[in-house]
Amino acid sequence: MTQHAHEHRNDRGRADGAEDVSTGSTNEKAEAATPAIPELVIISGMSGAGRSTAAKCLEDLGWFVVDNLPPALIPTMVELGARSQGNVARIAVVVDVRGRRFFDNLRESLADLEAKHVTRRIVFLESSDDALVRRFESVRRPHPLQGDGRIVDGIAAERDLLRELRGDADLVIDTSSLNVHELRAKMDAQFAVVEVPVVVAKVMSLVLKFGLPVDADLVVDCRFLPNPHWVPELRPFTGLNEEVSDYVFDQPGAKEFLNQYTELLQLIATGYRREGKRYVTIAVGCTGGKHRSVAMSEKLAARLATEGIETVLVHRDMGRE
Repeated sequence: MTQHAHEHRNDRGRADGAEDVSTGSTNEKAEAATPAIPELVIISGMSGAGRSTAAKCLEDLGWFVVDNLPPALIPTMVELGARSQGNVARIAVVVDVRGRRFFDNLRESLADLEAKHVTRRIVFLESSDDALVRRFESVRRPHPLQGDGRIVDGIAAERDLLRELRGDADLVIDTSSLNVHELRAKMDAQFAVVEVPVVVAKVMSLVLKFGLPVDADLVVDCRFLPNPHWVPELRPFTGLNEEVSDYVFDQPGAKEFLNQYTELLQLIATGYRREGKRYVTIAVGCTGGKHRSVAMSEKLAARLATEGIETVLVHRDMGRE
């Protein structure tokens, strides 16, 4: 299967001039050669309070996330990130009682990070006993520390173990009355940066009879437009060709559909952002996956990009006929 893909992304400006490094001081050269130390967030807290959701949120924001890393290895992870030449600039580590015998090493690791001047924040997820009991009962799983006792016994043991870490936390979030989306919103408020797109949209043209991708969120059917396949001089070309695209968008309703559907997607994107959904796949189909769906996908992706939505464009079935 032939697949054609390209991306629409906002370009960032670059400096036109080049600095003459030969004039810099030895100290400046040394500073330039020093690896950048990644920013570090340690996520911990009560089991069932939402650590996985908080970690997933940071992952969606572009952080490198490591779940259940033994605390003794945190400095090593930061060192590896520093060697990545900026590819791993932000690291989030989930530390919890699943690491039991390793948990005592956290204090030593934190002291090591402080000595190395690593910028780190501790996020502690808290919740009431009643809320935690309900959550464990709803998934029918035991608390990791309850042993042969009750869920409340495991919760009490965990609170005692984590009491000192909670006191050292930079951010404590009580999730007792929060749903998943509200927790994500709180994490976004703390860690989202301007450069992060509201939504990343994958626009995919395809042949409808070949089936939809399993991750398709929205589906557009372009078969309401006349098929360029039946125009002999256009048949050999694709929707990437200007003549084919002009033919498609000269048809009644084509431009109106593009304008109104783009407005609808802006509304949907706002709702997705509010609900913590960052990735959306838009399937654009037609009979042959060569003319109408390709032309519409091209225009739709370009329009979304101008509206500030980061867009990836894929022509799944072009050339498959």
